[in-house]
Amino acid sequence: MTDGNRKRYPSDLTDEQWEIINELIPKPRKSRKGGRPRTVDMREVLNTIFYQCRSGCQWDMIPHDLLPKSTVYDYFAKWRDDGTLQKINDRLVGAIRMLEAPSEELQPSACSIDSQSVKTSERSGSRGYDGGKKITGRKRNIAVDALGLVLAVTVTIASVDDAYAARPVMKQLSQSRQPRLQVVWADSKYHNHALNSWLGRQRNLPWKLEVVRRPKGAKGFVLLPKRWVVERTFSWLGRWRRLSRDYEHHTESSEAVVRIASIGRMLRRLAPAGDQPPFKYRLTT
Repeated sequence: MTDGNRKRYPSDLTDEQWEIINELIPKPRKSRKGGRPRTVDMREVLNTIFYQCRSGCQWDMIPHDLLPKSTVYDYFAKWRDDGTLQKINDRLVGAIRMLEAPSEELQPSACSIDSQSVKTSERSGSRGYDGGKKITGRKRNIAVDALGLVLAVTVTIASVDDAYAARPVMKQLSQSRQPRLQVVWADSKYHNHALNSWLGRQRNLPWKLEVVRRPKGAKGFVLLPKRWVVERTFSWLGRWRRLSRDYEHHTESSEAVVRIASIGRMLRRLAPAGDQPPFKYRLTT
């Protein structure tokens, strides 16, 4: 349950969701010199972070009945920089795959990669112009498995070519992290000689890049097999209003917000709230 002094927000963790993520939160470090023990309620830290990401409010406009920015942002920045958010995301991906994936394997054998250009605020630390989408902002690059679960994410300025921006995402799909991965599906913008040459030099990326093209003569929107799943994930992430555009000053924070939305969505998938409709989305084909 949440603090008895306040009403519950829709973004708050349920008891079942808290039980899942509680063991994944880093424990306080012990010093030989002693020190002040942790007194902050970590469940309220997560409730505040999820509220900020789900509602899209500014850090200094978080409601007074939640924890203050001065407390929560320190944890956000620490977990962003030390890889905690990525570790939690990976553990939850494995938990869902064991329950829902046909193979019941922790790691996928196939995934899809794509990018999304979004506008930024005028206070953004870096941004560029995407001539194809006519957007001044940044570009989110993600890789997802067949269930639509986020495996890797990077954020660049929007002017970076998709094939070049894909490299840091693909580096996260290394053999050490995704040992079962055999194929990565992508659309025609990743059919790039420089990218293929770069992939040929990466010994720790043994998987194959497979470009899924539009049918010949097709006009307008076409649902591409094996490719629609990543588009669906972008739609899921867009329900978290902090991701309606890029409000972060640094790209590292932008990547962290994507991971937070991914973690929040997976927790709701593992332990649905009482007012949440059942998950009925199909697998990719």
